[in-house]
Amino acid sequence: MKTLLKSATIIDSSGTYNNQTKDILIVDGIITKIEDTITEEGATVVELPNLHVSNGWFDSSVSFGEPGYEECETLENGTYTAAKSGFTSILLNPKTKPVTDNKSAISYVISKTQDTGVNVHPIGALTMKSESVDLAELYDMASGGAVAFGDFKTPLENPNLLKIALLYAQNFDALIMSFPNEKLIAGKGVMNEHIASTRLGLKGIPALAESLHVARDLYILEYTGGKLHIPTISTTASVELIKAAKEKGLDVTCSVAIHNLFFTDDALEEFDTRFKVMPPLRTQSDVDTLKAAVAEGIIDYVTTDHTPIDIENKKLEFDLAEYGTIGLESAFGALNKLFGAQKAVELLTKGKDRFNVDNSHIKVSEKAQLTLFNPIKEYTFSKEHILSSSKNSAFLNSKLLGEVYGIYNNSKLIIE
Repeated sequence: MKTLLKSATIIDSSGTYNNQTKDILIVDGIITKIEDTITEEGATVVELPNLHVSNGWFDSSVSFGEPGYEECETLENGTYTAAKSGFTSILLNPKTKPVTDNKSAISYVISKTQDTGVNVHPIGALTMKSESVDLAELYDMASGGAVAFGDFKTPLENPNLLKIALLYAQNFDALIMSFPNEKLIAGKGVMNEHIASTRLGLKGIPALAESLHVARDLYILEYTGGKLHIPTISTTASVELIKAAKEKGLDVTCSVAIHNLFFTDDALEEFDTRFKVMPPLRTQSDVDTLKAAVAEGIIDYVTTDHTPIDIENKKLEFDLAEYGTIGLESAFGALNKLFGAQKAVELLTKGKDRFNVDNSHIKVSEKAQLTLFNPIKEYTFSKEHILSSSKNSAFLNSKLLGEVYGIYNNSKLIIE
């Protein structure tokens, strides 16, 4: 199978062809030519307005639902949505029923998605049923293909479990994830504790609930060694704690959800449950700190934190609605608007090495893992842009910048 990308501007800051416009010939999934002009008989020719290509994008926190919550999203439609949103590789959270806490469950996800254009890498639950009581079968899941271990949006209440997990995981070089939210301090809060929560009469979640948990986990990491990833931080204090830990030489990384960079808690003025997310949207001061930390590299990765929720569990009064927003379809448009195309692509291609995900580069003889996009198209994000089964997007009616055409990966071209 031959595919010819015509007049593609290459965005690859670490590569030879960065910001150069070239024709790219792919034969049976391998890049065979990168030249100013290529003519190839029998090739599928791809010519698109202002076509740009980069290394395939990666997301470290995606949820679909299958098995158990197919009404929210299936693996088939979820991977198609990821592909059309530009992602060639994703980490899939254990937000399923039953929870992905054993080798068989890991094998199910891998076998069900192996023929798609997206490389799906399961995250195994850290504890059985994600109940924060007993460690799950980490080694068995690792041997089955799990790339990291963590309980999705469920904090480890028992610090000794994290200590044991970090010590045990070093035997097979595994990465432990710990979601930071001290539940006793968060209490029954449903949004950020600040002026907006007081004005709206909603119970608040203090920033302290997150930063206290981060501090605890970092102390444990310093004691045990090992590798720790802290997903979706949202506060100024968390940034400062992680920066200090890195300066000590601790092996810690962290991420931030794109919606926590784009919106503040003022978005909740109309009690719209699309903005009910975990961690909650914070203040403008927090958002400014998070964006600066992304630019400086203190925050290692951005994620869509894509969480499909069916209408029965999302379109409710605010206290009862579930937390979460979808984010795959809006990811590039939001990041491009915040940071520009070059930085947005850099952020969307980071993290593969940390999670032992296959990575290739845009050069001859390399496997083609490419994202195709147009960085200059302005538009208002609407329901017609949503491919997910669930429509719970915080970005609806937001002005975004940049259109994604699709991907080339696993010898598959997935575009309109």
